[in-house]
Amino acid sequence: MCFLGIDLGSSSIKLSVLDAKTERCITSITVPDFELEMKAPEHGWAEQDPDMWWQYVKEGIAKLKEEEGIAIQNIKGIGIAYQMHGLVLVDENLNPVRSSMIWCDSRAAEVGEETYKKMGPRKCQELILGSPGNFTASKLKWVKENQPDIFGKAKYLMLPGDYIAARLSNVPQTSTSGLSEAALWNFKENRLATEVLEAMGIPVEMVPEVVNNFGKQAKIDSTIAKELGLAEDVYVTYRAGDQPNNALSLNALSPGEIAATAGTSAVVYGVSETDDYDPNNRINTFLHVNNQANQKRNGVMVCINGSGILYQWLRKILSEDKEQLLDYNILNSLAADSEIEAKGLRFYPFGNGVERIFNNKPAFSGVEGLNFNRHQKEDLVRAACEGIVFALNYGFEIMRNVGVHGKVVRAGKANLFLNPVFREIFVNTTNTTLELYNTSGSEGAARGAAFGYGYFSKLSDAFKGLECLESTKPDPELVKKYEEVYKDWKEGIRVKA
Repeated sequence: MCFLGIDLGSSSIKLSVLDAKTERCITSITVPDFELEMKAPEHGWAEQDPDMWWQYVKEGIAKLKEEEGIAIQNIKGIGIAYQMHGLVLVDENLNPVRSSMIWCDSRAAEVGEETYKKMGPRKCQELILGSPGNFTASKLKWVKENQPDIFGKAKYLMLPGDYIAARLSNVPQTSTSGLSEAALWNFKENRLATEVLEAMGIPVEMVPEVVNNFGKQAKIDSTIAKELGLAEDVYVTYRAGDQPNNALSLNALSPGEIAATAGTSAVVYGVSETDDYDPNNRINTFLHVNNQANQKRNGVMVCINGSGILYQWLRKILSEDKEQLLDYNILNSLAADSEIEAKGLRFYPFGNGVERIFNNKPAFSGVEGLNFNRHQKEDLVRAACEGIVFALNYGFEIMRNVGVHGKVVRAGKANLFLNPVFREIFVNTTNTTLELYNTSGSEGAARGAAFGYGYFSKLSDAFKGLECLESTKPDPELVKKYEEVYKDWKEGIRVKA
């Protein structure tokens, strides 16, 4: 018996297969072998084609069929992790009526602010623990106002993972935590936030069936099963946004436990048991995957849009051959050739849409302190790593102010956490111990699928195969040095009114 995990990112799609008997991941693949296209027809926009996602999911499953020792007909449950806050609008046949406005599309920030004021800040924060901001509901309201013909064709609103689940099962659904990511969950009464829909003039009928994160949500469509080579008794048994799922992947399920990622965006996600929120809406609270009526579990999240995408940008501009880009290991080595503070160079990584830590306002993005006689490319890379961590720490400080504390941060050994310099900066700037694990979002989705199917009686049993690869504690001397550098960097933040 096996379980499939799908991690739908904005750069790539990862698939992992978990062997139930050994409780270990037996294979992981990534499709395609290049970064997915992100369209930005206007400033602040970011879109992707949902059908492109589906084609690559099918391609990934086809690749799994070709791998030796992988019997995909033994898959019983499918778990789906996905990029949060995106909007997919589909018609009655579950076909998209427009491209998806993905997580970093910031055009709807003003719409969210208008709704926030219309509902009243206090009421809004009590109900959804924040502002509609630039989340899925606000994106839908933007479509209603600016593309009424398209809005009129739409039957259901979905998050990206809901769309993949619907293509597998032919059943329109969304989840409780997904609704919280969309700014459509009433935390006060544990239900759909119809108040937000009413304030935005959105029919409640556009919300599909609401399911829990775990469970036999929908059986795979027989025609799709035959096309993909899967058995017809396969179910979608788990779905969650990528950051709640990353926390699940790292077994961060209890209050005080903290997970981090540094992929296209950089995120610190802390588990809480209270409905706390930031009164200035700079960080966000969502339902965690293991939230239950008798056991409250929320995820308090800091997100920096321009992290891994900044590293990708550096890779492109520093590569002499645009067809053969520098290996990321070379960038990591360059960072090690510079020194703390990068000879006074400061990087502000806010070039990928409006940032939540500034209440969805644009901030200065770029380099300060550049000296043409002193600075080399290694200083640029080191300054970028420092800037990404400093931006995260800025949000981390806000998290602590709303009661999310913890001295240990868990992360998968991937993306920027593969860089020793980045890890050093992270550990000593945040003054936390960093634990790196042998896991990924797609593997976590596979473990979630196994629990949702009922293979594990307790969620904690799904993580027996999880291993901590290494643990790094802060160095008191380095903590002092980075504290000064961070202080100077922080003073240089400039946010537009």
